[in-house]
Amino acid sequence: MGMAETRFSFCLCADDFALSPGVNRGILEALDAGRLSAASVMTSCPSWPEGAREIRPFKTMADIGLHLNLTLGRPLGFMPVFAATGRLPEIRQVVMATRKRELPQIEIALEISRQLDSFCEHFGAGPAFVDGHQHVQILPQIRDILFACLEQRGLSGKVWVRTSSDRPSRILRRGIEVAKALGIAWLARGFATEAVARGFLTNEGFAGFSAFDLGRDYGADFASYLRAPGRRHLIMCHPGYCDEELVAADPVTLSRERELSFLLSPAFKDMLERKGARLARLSEALI
Repeated sequence: MGMAETRFSFCLCADDFALSPGVNRGILEALDAGRLSAASVMTSCPSWPEGAREIRPFKTMADIGLHLNLTLGRPLGFMPVFAATGRLPEIRQVVMATRKRELPQIEIALEISRQLDSFCEHFGAGPAFVDGHQHVQILPQIRDILFACLEQRGLSGKVWVRTSSDRPSRILRRGIEVAKALGIAWLARGFATEAVARGFLTNEGFAGFSAFDLGRDYGADFASYLRAPGRRHLIMCHPGYCDEELVAADPVTLSRERELSFLLSPAFKDMLERKGARLARLSEALI
């Protein structure tokens, strides 16, 4: 098979923008170097208003979207049932509640709207896409609430949404965090079909699962993420610099610097050239 036949494009999305100033600085460096084609932002975090001003110039170069957050820190508004302590619940609690269909739908709908409003207010434009912190967007109940919120804003056909699922054969071929990838794919079953039926573009192909283990070779892992790409392949990543605010908020810390170092290195560019891969924005498929 010739090189021209093996070439493919993929979206590389940095998650967690606004989680901390250090994360912001790392993602901005990667955007400025042309090493990302998307970034998703957490508008419920204190670093968002300033981060919005900093990331705004990149909206013509990369897709900037909402990283829906229902599992970290404080919500933007009062959620007496879902966040009774004033802080959002852990992901395992949310998953258990979705299985029992016990989520407070109105509270969650209002919080999704608040996070979308915060995105628009500070960014000066709507999101190019929506995904979710710890993949909450794919969970039953939450996905229905999210789709309804986006439809009410007239965003069907105007934004894309991330599915965190891929075919088991592709997941097995990549061989990275297989149990996690298969488990999330099971939770996401039906998400892409429903998204398309409601007028939303979604990725087809998904990789980037990591153990955030400093002992692993992230470059070798990234090469695996490029295997068996889908038609609209999406790879998530988590670059950034570790700072005190990040350490206080999230267990994923120094591995972000390792990811950033690889993305900014000549090795990343050389890998894409060898694989016949190029970065692309999924929003291009909406035009």
